[in-house]
Amino acid sequence: MNNKIPEVSLFSFVKHSLEILKNPLPFHHKYFEKLGDVFCLKIGFKSKVVFSRDAALAEYALQKNQKNYIKSKIQTEDLVKYVGKGLLTSEGEHWRKQRKLIQPAFHKNQLNNLLDSIRDAILSEYGKITLHQTIDIFPICNDLAFQTVVKSLFSSAVNQEEINRLQHITESGQKMLVKELRQPYLGWWFQLSGKLKHELDLTQEARNILRRIVNERKASAEKHNDLLDMLLDARYEDGQAMEEEQLIDEILILFTAGHETTSNALTFIFQLLAKHPEWQEKIHEEIVKVDAETDDLMTQIMSSKVTQQVIEEGMRLYPPAYFIDRVNVQSDSFNGLDLEAGSNLLFSVYEIHRHPDLWEQPEQFMPERFGEGSRKFSSQYFPFGAGPRKCIGNNFAMFEMILAVKELVKSFKIQAQFEAIEITPLITLKPKNAFLKFEIRA
Repeated sequence: MNNKIPEVSLFSFVKHSLEILKNPLPFHHKYFEKLGDVFCLKIGFKSKVVFSRDAALAEYALQKNQKNYIKSKIQTEDLVKYVGKGLLTSEGEHWRKQRKLIQPAFHKNQLNNLLDSIRDAILSEYGKITLHQTIDIFPICNDLAFQTVVKSLFSSAVNQEEINRLQHITESGQKMLVKELRQPYLGWWFQLSGKLKHELDLTQEARNILRRIVNERKASAEKHNDLLDMLLDARYEDGQAMEEEQLIDEILILFTAGHETTSNALTFIFQLLAKHPEWQEKIHEEIVKVDAETDDLMTQIMSSKVTQQVIEEGMRLYPPAYFIDRVNVQSDSFNGLDLEAGSNLLFSVYEIHRHPDLWEQPEQFMPERFGEGSRKFSSQYFPFGAGPRKCIGNNFAMFEMILAVKELVKSFKIQAQFEAIEITPLITLKPKNAFLKFEIRA
């Protein structure tokens, strides 16, 4: 690492390790403010990580020179234990082959077939909202997002008990991975105590549930037009279908990446709407106007511009994937920064999205900034990543969130029952104490 990058000592890292375990963001923010948009943190005698909130460097690594920047071992090794080698966790030729195969399943025309079942899953969860009482909205958003992925993948081929089990295993694996990443010095204990084995056994249980669903679908000649059908019908260039284990890897990743980020984003968006009732009214006016013009769900979604602005601003302030990690294969330099080969880079999306040089009043909730869409901010706005590795499900997530916000605001008025929005940064940025009160909209 070139000495041009200011360094934070191992002593500072160890001294603040308990705070970092709970919430690393204030520690990062302190050193960004003190040392600039790029700094290096020593996390061992030989290990170090380069933290960056330089949007231009992020765009360079993710897009302009992406061939030289691969995912770190956090995703290509650590996460693989829990979800296998699928789109999110693979690199190189294997990734390219999988991306090409799976991409058509997420085209707008295909997603159109899923919209009715997505809306049904959303309305079913909203039926659990208790009126005139303070409730934590996160569990409802969490169940909603999980049910949406399940219904989109499997239609009705899975029972509620199995859904609950898959959800438990997915969340349990994530908590374990956070411990492994933030407390690497306890690796021996996780092995010895059997904690790691317990989690890996759970992962195997999830794979067995999915294997049964896949085999039942293959055995039946029925077509459901869901994502599982599309994945089973997909063919590589040589005409071969995906092997069963690979298919299960991809399904596990869709569960993990697909429900986690959406449930977090929706919770933060509902909290922001509770704090800004004037935006609830703007969305409601849009709903009345759009619904009067058409009852076609896709047309309604594409016409919900105000709703989309609110969602985009929510993901600016609280990006679920709040870090993006990369390692450069060959040494590189950018704007006077020299990066030796094999540097571990962590781009703080959270900090980039609140950078005072990039955003007017960055701490304020101002959906109007996205009045012309998010494209004009493409070099500094990364809620779904950027470049070839941009999240394959970004359209799916946006359609689902627009429907979820629309259906909630259409039926309810939301009141905040919390002082400030709180966060729990795990693998994704999670909400905390998202207490709201709901009244039926007259």
